[in-house]
Amino acid sequence: MSSKAQAALAVFKSYEGEEEGVGEWLTVDQERINTFADATLDHQFIHIDPVKSAELSPYKVTIAHGFLTLSLIVHLGGSIAPLKPEALEGVYMGVNYGLDKVRFPAPVPVDSRIRARHRLVSAELKNPTTIQIKREVIVEIEGGAKPVCIAESLIRMMYSD
Repeated sequence: MSSKAQAALAVFKSYEGEEEGVGEWLTVDQERINTFADATLDHQFIHIDPVKSAELSPYKVTIAHGFLTLSLIVHLGGSIAPLKPEALEGVYMGVNYGLDKVRFPAPVPVDSRIRARHRLVSAELKNPTTIQIKREVIVEIEGGAKPVCIAESLIRMMYSD
């Protein structure tokens, strides 16, 4: 096992279950929603048509795609400082390995501000130089009673020997 990966695993294990931090706010405006709609070919009116949304949608405004919110978790998490930076010593690459669970409990109305909150669920050695991190990511909306996204994100951290 890489001594760097072994040391990092011990650090991650020391705070499993703990909150790692809260990120900065990001405004989700109509331009971002429209760009996502164009990229994914999902042009449902509740996302891109303010007039029709005001008339027919229960939200009365356009809302972000759930998958847009999900796609922002990497960016939103980027403003969260590592809880224990020593766990990242020797990392030469991190890759998104996937998701175990995703829910969208509430919508993101246009022009809302969202941010991420991280909690380390687990860390496990996948091979001598790779640690898999499972992190609960909660995306909250400013002033909202419920989160807009809850996801279990899997990241593989690769360490030099």
